[in-house]
Amino acid sequence: MSVKGWCIRLAALVGALLAASVAPAAAQTINVYTAWPESLSQPIFKAYTAKTGVQINFLRLSTGELVARATAEKSNPRADVIWGAPGDGFAAAKEAGIIEPYRPPTWNLISAELKDREAYYTAVSKNTLVFMSNTKLLKEKGLKPPTSWNDLLDPAYKGQIQTADARTSGTALTRMLSIYYAFGKDEEKAFDYQKKLHKNVQVYTKSGGGCTVPVGLGQTMVCVAHMPDAMEAKKKGYDLVVTFPKEGVAAVIEAIALVKGAKHRDQATKFIDWTFSKEMQDLLDKNDVYMLPVLPGASIDTNVQSLMREAKLLPVDLDWVGKNRKRLVERWVNETIKD
Repeated sequence: MSVKGWCIRLAALVGALLAASVAPAAAQTINVYTAWPESLSQPIFKAYTAKTGVQINFLRLSTGELVARATAEKSNPRADVIWGAPGDGFAAAKEAGIIEPYRPPTWNLISAELKDREAYYTAVSKNTLVFMSNTKLLKEKGLKPPTSWNDLLDPAYKGQIQTADARTSGTALTRMLSIYYAFGKDEEKAFDYQKKLHKNVQVYTKSGGGCTVPVGLGQTMVCVAHMPDAMEAKKKGYDLVVTFPKEGVAAVIEAIALVKGAKHRDQATKFIDWTFSKEMQDLLDKNDVYMLPVLPGASIDTNVQSLMREAKLLPVDLDWVGKNRKRLVERWVNETIKD
């Protein structure tokens, strides 16, 4: 064999060896879109990487942005998994055809109301909406913490409420659904209420937790957000009181789904399987996520248990939400904040 021929064969062999060594490393990656803030999601993702060596590349977006981005990428998906967003976002994702059914091994242990019946998405945890109020401002105004949706219509709260924008935030849709179900699924009454509430709103924030720091700093009196946002703010030392509307709030699930056409499908399904292990479910408590686990037998934070007993959770038809989400948001924009 000529020197040239030998060199060609050697180059080919080296190339094959390099490809073999690089391919497994390249496959040890999962791309995740999540609506959870880094303080909640990153400890979970780091735990999985420490256990498996698989790197999780994640992008944090509010729920509306997340669904819009994944829909725009439908023909060439960049995410493998959508993890940690409200159930209404997953219902919309199912309707848009951007996720596919997947049943982890422990799927049958999870209650029916916590998962899509066709297995397009499954709850990672249970969450709830709360009122967060600045204790000092309440005292200055001589007000008690709000315990009813109707309390927020009091003129004393004019310009003193912050809550999320439905165009970008899943928390905002949860608020809209809570009002809808609290008013007996009467859509006209629900939107009439939201128009009245709008008069007292100071700012609509881009994300669900965007009002937590302003209420903590006393820049606004009341924030309508999810319980983890409230508990995280209290943990940081802000003087806040957490209450629930007596009429109830929409029952919230934070879910996970496999993206249709995921490029790292095998790794993605293994990550989903781990999500529904007791090991991961216990991390919700260990990392102060302040949500209830969905797997029976998982550890539960006592403060979360205590607070959840006060909450009246209203069942939500997520199939209906998936079909009506866009219409409800458009109606909110056109009728509630048009001025």
